[in-house]
Amino acid sequence: MQTIKDVNPNRLPKHVAIIMDGNGRWAKQRGRLRIFGHENGVEAVRQTVENCARISIDFLTLYAFSTENWNRPKKEVQTLMKLLVSSLKKELDTLNKNNIRLRAIGNIDSLPQKAQIELEEVMQRTEKNSGMTLTLALSYGSREELKTAVKAISIKVKNNIISTDNIDDTVINTHLYTHFLPDVDLLIRTSGEHRISNFLLWQIAYAELFFIDVFWPDFREHHLVQAILSYQNRERRFGKTSEQLH
Repeated sequence: MQTIKDVNPNRLPKHVAIIMDGNGRWAKQRGRLRIFGHENGVEAVRQTVENCARISIDFLTLYAFSTENWNRPKKEVQTLMKLLVSSLKKELDTLNKNNIRLRAIGNIDSLPQKAQIELEEVMQRTEKNSGMTLTLALSYGSREELKTAVKAISIKVKNNIISTDNIDDTVINTHLYTHFLPDVDLLIRTSGEHRISNFLLWQIAYAELFFIDVFWPDFREHHLVQAILSYQNRERRFGKTSEQLH
């Protein structure tokens, strides 16, 4: 089984993003309620965050709760929010021990007040950490993010702050939730599904995609290593030919 030692430290993805999928199906296989899968998924998050920090990944973004997830049964959503608060409280020491800075993207104002307060506190208490940046996508939807950016840019054009001639990738990037992040290099999705599910649509324009047939609660170090090794074995051309790169 491959380990972190097998990863080439000179060809690391700068920004890894993960769609953590399969908690509910993992629980169903065991005859348990969906929340049992979410609770066990927390351990996979802890291990993955620590492993990415050990590998020296600069940025890790986790799709924790989408805008569409609000449509799930009310009890499940309430339990997920409680789990978010309790997990943030428990993991503060681990984040600081590993020199990890916590950030969040999405419509944070739509989260319950308690979750917002806990999130803000952990972000403040880790803001001076200089290692990996861990970003949680909460109440996040890429289409909503893009609509919000378009509206903000439109208002600036209307008020003569920005000229339409000057709207480029940089201007759009600065108006996204992810303005503090580089583009995604490697996108991982667990559970065997092969969809993007409204996640970082602009930011993954040139990302390498890795889909794995493992439910999120079972995702471990060797699965992460498998994804990174797959990334390291690919040629990233960004529209150029192989000959132009060599």
